[in-house]
Amino acid sequence: MDLNKAEKFNLDTKTGPSFSLENRIKRVIWNLAYLLFFRYSPKPFHVYRAFILRLFGAKIGKGTHIYPKVKIWAPWNLNIGDECGIANDVDLYSQGLITIGAKSVISQGTYVCTGTHDYKNPGFKLITKPVNIGNNVWIATQSFIHPGIEIGSNSVIGARSVVVKSIPENSICSGNPCLVLKKNE
Repeated sequence: MDLNKAEKFNLDTKTGPSFSLENRIKRVIWNLAYLLFFRYSPKPFHVYRAFILRLFGAKIGKGTHIYPKVKIWAPWNLNIGDECGIANDVDLYSQGLITIGAKSVISQGTYVCTGTHDYKNPGFKLITKPVNIGNNVWIATQSFIHPGIEIGSNSVIGARSVVVKSIPENSICSGNPCLVLKKNE
């Protein structure tokens, strides 16, 4: 799917949907599959859930554990590396691309957001920005990751942090807004 085409479908969110009819139909089909086959699957069925996500265009690495109550807006905008853990109640709001590196963990209640709106535009035009999470990153419970953020490899984001600026590699961070506290050695 061409994301740029989807982004520019409607520049005025007050008068209609931001995404094309094709995109909206794909999401209806995904939501039905999510409810019927994904959300209520047994917790240990990680391989099964990865298979379903791959059917919808997600790139999921080997040994990755995606739990059944993870909310995913558009699986075709997911690229998740090997041996990752995505906990229940994580929301991957993948209007744009979300990339998660190998051996990364995203804890319960975290919200990874790729969509926002241009508040200066009278129609509040939708803007999507990719989120890139490096290898061996731990994002602790109930954190919020803003659109366009890059989190460097080997970093830790503390619980309930609000990440509004990109985080360099090997960082221990926390807070609202999330600040680098020290190097991860």
